Amino acid sequence: MSLKEKLISSFIALENKGSVDLDSNIHNIRTKAIEVFEQKGFPTKKDEEWKYTSLKSILKHNYSVFPSSENSVEVNDIKKYFIQGIESYKIVFIDGVYSSFLSETTHDGFDICLLSSAIKKTKHKIVTDYYFNTLANKNDSITALNTAFTTEGTYIHIPKNVMVPKPIQLMYFYTGKENEVMLQPRNLIIVGENSHVQIVERHQSLTKKATVLTNAVTEIFAHKRAIVDWYKIQNDTENASLIDSTFVEQRENSIVSVNTYSFGGKLTRNNLEFHQKGEHIVSNLNGISVLNKKQHVDHHTLVNHIEPNCESHELYKGIYNDASTGVFNGKVIVKKEAQKTNAYQQNNSILIGDKAAVNAKPQLEIFADDVKCSHGCTIGQLDESALFYMQQRGIPKAEAKALLLFAFANDVVEKIKIPELKTTITKLIADKLGVELGFNL
Repeated sequence: MSLKEKLISSFIALENKGSVDLDSNIHNIRTKAIEVFEQKGFPTKKDEEWKYTSLKSILKHNYSVFPSSENSVEVNDIKKYFIQGIESYKIVFIDGVYSSFLSETTHDGFDICLLSSAIKKTKHKIVTDYYFNTLANKNDSITALNTAFTTEGTYIHIPKNVMVPKPIQLMYFYTGKENEVMLQPRNLIIVGENSHVQIVERHQSLTKKATVLTNAVTEIFAHKRAIVDWYKIQNDTENASLIDSTFVEQRENSIVSVNTYSFGGKLTRNNLEFHQKGEHIVSNLNGISVLNKKQHVDHHTLVNHIEPNCESHELYKGIYNDASTGVFNGKVIVKKEAQKTNAYQQNNSILIGDKAAVNAKPQLEIFADDVKCSHGCTIGQLDESALFYMQQRGIPKAEAKALLLFAFANDVVEKIKIPELKTTITKLIADKLGVELGFNL
């Protein structure tokens, strides 16, 4: 039985478990989603959007679709994966199951809780009728698969005029107690007018032996003048793969920044879509990838400029060693009505491995005539003259290389607004490059 066939059979079992009222809107949403997946299946390299990323190596496993709910971990086992030195709200999942012991949620002025609880609390109306699965791409088979199977995730609702006093950490851990597992977490984030929130998301395996495939979907709704800063840390083991799809809807004068740090994992695919539905919106997309061995990362972005007087700023950088591969496909669409749009896109990559490769495809589709739009893409190696210059001044070659690579990544790192997170990302880059220089960017 193929994985696709197993998933379709498992969906019937999920529905028969009675986890969802068969008369509810959620049931209807799930049923339509599994129909999309059954029709389209997993994407292949014949699909234009997956031309440079093959899923064959991660689809050959016999994944368990319903992980055990009995697994647990100790605080000391996961402590190092949290951002240190800050107070934060925490939502922690162990093998897809919520851990109340490790989490710190709240309903005091705003909601940080479980998606399942939010659906039950509102009797499916507010969450499912106005937000849940209204922004996600329903024609995408991978997103549809998550919609069909997701039973749990994070729900964050920040009402108007609220500045969340401390960051929120969303932590999804995989213990490896089951050898091959597929997880389907779902996040729904609603940020009201004039509100501000900072969120850090991480998917992390606690073992190098077992295999996990995480198919995560996040929907973010930013209302008027809302500010949302989202940080994704992707530094998993070589047997862990992640398909992460994030959809953002912005209203007037809102500012949303999604920052992605891809340092590990067998295969990582990031689908990121921004839809600007109002004027004077700012969308920021930043990413840094540092890969080695045979790791693969694919950044697919879309910024949809619908209304006039808006901005988007996109900066992705990559450092690729050994036989690692990177993909960048950035699409910017400027609709006819979106006059006075400023859209900037830049993708730069450095190859430091003889077998490393990058496939880049920047795309601009402009239907308005009064705009400022630009894109740039470079793929190269370290500047040998700069390296020679530094060595002539007594800096060893390895450290000189590290300094140049740190300088290359620095403009992405500098965009981090949480000082403790900036320190964490800097150390991860240093560890990935194999050099400890004690930088404190």
